Amino acid sequence: MKMSVNKLMETASLFWRSRIILTAFELKIFTALGQRRKTSTEVAKAIKANARATDRLMNALCAMGLLVKRNNKFSNTDVTSRFLIEGRPHFLGGFGHFSNLWDDWSNLTKAVKEGRNVSKKRLVNQKDKYFKAFIAAMHARACESAPSLIRLLDLSKVYRVLDVGGGSGVYSMAFVRAKAGTRAVVFDLPQVTVLAKKYIKAQNLQNKITTKTGDYRTGSFGKGFDLVFLSAIIHINSPKENIKLIKKASAALNPGGQLVISDFIMDRDRTSPFFGALFALNMLAVTDKGDTYTQSEVSSWMKTSGLKNTIRKDTKFGTTLIIARK
Repeated sequence: MKMSVNKLMETASLFWRSRIILTAFELKIFTALGQRRKTSTEVAKAIKANARATDRLMNALCAMGLLVKRNNKFSNTDVTSRFLIEGRPHFLGGFGHFSNLWDDWSNLTKAVKEGRNVSKKRLVNQKDKYFKAFIAAMHARACESAPSLIRLLDLSKVYRVLDVGGGSGVYSMAFVRAKAGTRAVVFDLPQVTVLAKKYIKAQNLQNKITTKTGDYRTGSFGKGFDLVFLSAIIHINSPKENIKLIKKASAALNPGGQLVISDFIMDRDRTSPFFGALFALNMLAVTDKGDTYTQSEVSSWMKTSGLKNTIRKDTKFGTTLIIARK
């Protein structure tokens, strides 16, 4: 793809827009406005910020189409009113996750030089505030895709599902809704399962979905599952860690059971799909050994783990399913 000088400059400065949105979110400007029209001085007072600086920030939000200004008063747009006001049903609380990623990506130059995550924080050491934002972001992203993704699977002989690293349980919810009699277990860290229980209860599915606390690297999965689901998990790990994980998943399956991996699967040259190429750098910036992987790599791990009949199904959401049976 050819790129002009002007386009190059524009692309390099896109972080301005991202930072403006994240700062407005962190300062709760959209929430301060609510459903009313207010001056920037009124908003600045509400968020305890400098009046002139708040005005300039809100002007920029108008230029980006995220606020409307008339007669020196500002108001939310339909989009910001729906998604960025705290307390509203569709509030995207997961936006806080992008703020958490900002510092990690600011260290990308050093991470590339050293070939590793140079951030001092580690996922397992994060406090509740981090996990709440992270899980909220993942839940919001998967709410739309989960039902469509599950419909691509053969559930004819699936009655018991293990959702490894299942987060909010959004995919487990899709599994139990897709087929009557299906039960699911969300396996995740203790900081996450406490949140998952709240999401599951909010959907009144606690009689169909349970949680199990543990670290998928060291904890026991148990046995007797018809399907083990790994969504957005393998990109966190090194190849050796993924082989170990897939072997554990295979051992948890009943004969004929399925292992389903959902992730960004790269083409052979690793330059596409576009988002997967960028996401590999995200894994460099925020994990110790994570990466995005090709279909041949994933298939070889499955074969090593005694799984057969590997197939691929691409989704309309940019992810790919790699499926194999025991």
